[in-house]
Amino acid sequence: MHVPMPGLITRIACALCLLWSSAACAGADLDAQREAFRERYAEAELGIWQLSAKDTKLLADYVLWPDLRAAYLRATLRSADDAAIRDFLQTYGMLKPARELRYQYALHLARNNRQPDFLALYQQYYADLGIARLDCMALATELATTSPEAILPRARPLWLVGKNQVSDCDPVFKSLQKAGLLDETLYAKRYSLAIENRQLPIARYLSRSLSAEHQLDAQRWTEVYGAPARFLDNAKPSLDSPAYRQKLRAAIEQVAYNEPQTAFDFWQSLSTKFKFDANDRAALARHTVLWLARYHQANAYAELTRLADAAVDDEVRHWRIRTALREHQWRNALQHLGELSETDKASEQWQYWLAVTRQQLGDATARSLFVALSGERSYYGFLAADAIGAEYNFSHADLPADEAVLENLAQQTAFVRARELFMTGLEGRGRSEWDAAVRTLNADEQVQAAILAHRWGWHSRAIATAANNGRYDDLGIRYPLPYAETFTEYAGAANIRPSWAYGVARSESLFMRDIRSPAGAIGVMQLMPSTGKTTAREINHPYDGQITLIDPGSNIRLGTWYLGRMQARFYDNPVLATAAYNAGPLRVDAWLPQHSALNASIWIETIPYSETRNYVRKVLTADTIFNWRLSGKIERLSVRMPDVQPVNRGLAAN
Repeated sequence: MHVPMPGLITRIACALCLLWSSAACAGADLDAQREAFRERYAEAELGIWQLSAKDTKLLADYVLWPDLRAAYLRATLRSADDAAIRDFLQTYGMLKPARELRYQYALHLARNNRQPDFLALYQQYYADLGIARLDCMALATELATTSPEAILPRARPLWLVGKNQVSDCDPVFKSLQKAGLLDETLYAKRYSLAIENRQLPIARYLSRSLSAEHQLDAQRWTEVYGAPARFLDNAKPSLDSPAYRQKLRAAIEQVAYNEPQTAFDFWQSLSTKFKFDANDRAALARHTVLWLARYHQANAYAELTRLADAAVDDEVRHWRIRTALREHQWRNALQHLGELSETDKASEQWQYWLAVTRQQLGDATARSLFVALSGERSYYGFLAADAIGAEYNFSHADLPADEAVLENLAQQTAFVRARELFMTGLEGRGRSEWDAAVRTLNADEQVQAAILAHRWGWHSRAIATAANNGRYDDLGIRYPLPYAETFTEYAGAANIRPSWAYGVARSESLFMRDIRSPAGAIGVMQLMPSTGKTTAREINHPYDGQITLIDPGSNIRLGTWYLGRMQARFYDNPVLATAAYNAGPLRVDAWLPQHSALNASIWIETIPYSETRNYVRKVLTADTIFNWRLSGKIERLSVRMPDVQPVNRGLAAN
C-alpha cells in the first residue's frame, strides 16, 4: 500500500489551514488526537496502516506523527519501500523514533545481504559508537573483500570480553579461527576475563581450546562457585600458589554470604596453611568478620574489635557501632562513634546514635544533640524530635513558579513530545525524551520544568527533576497524592494506612505504572508477577499477568493487600512488614532477635543489607510526610515503630 509521507501530509494540512480559519486549525481537539493516536499506534506496531481521512486530518499535525510512522515502518521493514524509509529518516532524523528506525534498518540491510547499503549507513552513523552487533556485522561484510588479518585489530576487542558475545560476531570469530588468528594467548585472555566475570559456562567452553591445565582450572572454578564449602574442605596446601589462593579467597567469600560462621572458621584454618599475602589476609579477615556482624553472630563484636588496622575501614567502624548498639553495649558504642571519620561524625545518622548512646549513659548533653537534629525533615530528624517531644519541622515551601518560563517550556517541541508520549501511554519513551530535554536547561529552567511536570500529573519526572536540582522543600511536588481514591479505598480494605501505602509506592516506583525492575517487579507498587498472581487469587481479583500489573488500580489493590498480609504476618509491626515487602518475609524471619525484644530503630540499623536498611528508613519517612499531607496532623514516627519481638514469637506466627 502506498502511504503519503508525513511531509506531504503536513503540507496538505497547511494548505487546508489557508482555506479554513486559523483558529479552527489551532483548536484541534487534543483529546481526540491522543485517542486516535493510541488506536492507530497499536495497529502500526502490528504492521497495519488503515488511517481514514478523518484520522489523517486529525493526526497529520500531531507532534507524535513521526512515532506513528516509525512504528509502522519498523513493523514492515521486510516489505517496506526503501524510499519511504529514507525519506522518513531524512525528515525526522534527529528524533528518537527515527534513530530507533535507523538502527533497525541497519540490521535489516545487513541480514539481507545488502552490504553496500549497510556499510554506507554504518560508516555514517555507527562506526565509532562501539555497538558490538553492528561492528561485527560490518566486519563480516568486509570479510567478503578483505583478509581476516586486515580486520583482526578491530575484531580483537570484540573477542576479549568476559561474557557471551552477540551471535552476530560468530562468523567473524570463525573466520579468524580458521585463519589461525585466534591463538592460545587470545583464548587465555578471554578465559581470564570470563573467570573475573564469573561466566563459568563460557570459561569452560574456552578452556576446551586451551591446555589440560586450563581445563582443570575451569573445573576448580566451577566448584568454587558451585560448591564452595566442598572446595574449601578439600583444599590442598601442596597446591599453594597465587592462582590457587585466588580460588580459596573466592570460595571463602561465597560461603560467607550464607554461612558466615562457617566461612570464618574456614579462614581461621586456611590462613595458617597457605601463604596469603598481607592484602588478602586483611581483605578476608574483614570480609568474614563483617558477615559475622551482619548476621548477628555471637562472636561478631569480639572479632570486629580484633581486626588489624589494615582490615579496618568505614564499613567495619559502622558495624562495630551497630553490633554494640544491638547488644546494648553503650560505652563501647560511644567509643566507636569517636573513631568515625570527621565526615561520618557530622552525619545525621551517627549524630543521632551519639545522642542515643549518651542518653543511655545518662549524659545530659544528649538533649542538645536531639534538639539540633529535630529540625530536620528526615528519618533521624523525626526520631530525634520524638526523643524530646518536639514538633516536626516539615519545612514545606512551594517552588516559585515563573509563568512566562513555564509557558515557554510547555511550547517547546521536546517537552510537548515528552508530554504527549506520557499522555498516550508511552511513558518509557516519554521519560527518556523528558530527561534529554531537561539536560539542555539551566538550573532555574529545570526548577520550572519540575513544576511543569507536576502540573501535568507526571509525578516521577517532577520528583526526579526537582531532586536533581537540589530542590527538596516543595512537598506537594516531592510527595504528591495521585490515585487518591484508589489508595484510600484499597488501603482501607487491607486495614493499612493510606500514607504507608503511598510511602511504599513512592519508594518503589515514584508512581510509574509501567516501570519494571531488574528483578522483574512491575508497576506502581512493584509487584513480582508470582506475588501478584497469588494475591489476586486470594482476593478473587482478575489476573492477566503484566496487563493487570501495569494497571494502576489493580496494582495498588494487589500491592496494598500484600502489604496488609505482611503486617498481619509480623504482628502488626509496620517496620517488619516494610522490610518484608522489600526483602521477603523469610529473610525478615532470619533477622529477628533470638531471645529478647529489640528497639525497632536498632533493628533497622542492623538489617544486614544496606538496600533494605535504606528502604525501610525511606518508607517510614515518606509515611510520616504523606500522613501529614493527607491529614494535616503529625503522627509520631516512633508510634509506628513498636519493638521487634524475638524469633520464637515470629516462628509461632507461622
